[in-house]
Amino acid sequence: MHNSIINIHDLRKIYQMGDVRVEALAGVSFTIQQGEFVAIMGPSGSGKSTLMNLIGCLDSPTSGDYDLDGEAVATLSGDDLAQVRARKLGFVFQQYNLLARQTALRNVEMPLVYRGIPAAERHQRATTALNIVGMGPRMHHRPKELSGGQQQRVAIARALVGSPTVLLADEPTGALDTRTSAEIMDILQRLNREQRLTIILVTHESDIAAYAGRTLLMRDGLLIEDRRTA
Repeated sequence: MHNSIINIHDLRKIYQMGDVRVEALAGVSFTIQQGEFVAIMGPSGSGKSTLMNLIGCLDSPTSGDYDLDGEAVATLSGDDLAQVRARKLGFVFQQYNLLARQTALRNVEMPLVYRGIPAAERHQRATTALNIVGMGPRMHHRPKELSGGQQQRVAIARALVGSPTVLLADEPTGALDTRTSAEIMDILQRLNREQRLTIILVTHESDIAAYAGRTLLMRDGLLIEDRRTA
């Protein structure tokens, strides 16, 4: 029996812009089981980025319920959300967001620095994460000495180092060419398969979504299709 890691029920997000009320999410419900690889797709303005921000505890919903790994997070705000984020979630973005002056190793260690993990353990965990993504040999290089694909591998290692319950990848191949994109998606697929890591991917490219086992299609703030591909 799988454990559901994400339970979302009737999630809504309304933005008030002056006199205009924009319903970015209009009541979305779904469950994601531990170990699933799910792609969220949809055109610009479909609500997929808003949904990703809510799943990622970067924002709070206007109403609705969201349980992450047994914790009710819909009603949390500020510092409490940040705590959940640090403990349970790893993020990979389109822009790698690496610190330019730090080595790959130091970049991967950063989340553990914030959590107060001792240096020796940080070093060991960061080295392991870099080896998993094939960047062990380049751990002492700085971002400018690495290709885009290599920087994204370092960013994935940084997302893994805190042993997250869920990895969130927001257009992770958006800045990469086709061949490098395939390499990055292969890594994510392998992490999902071998480590049973739950991965949620936001993309607008169907060939990238095809790497996931399930696709949630968003339109106008609603979930209009939930299809399994594997």
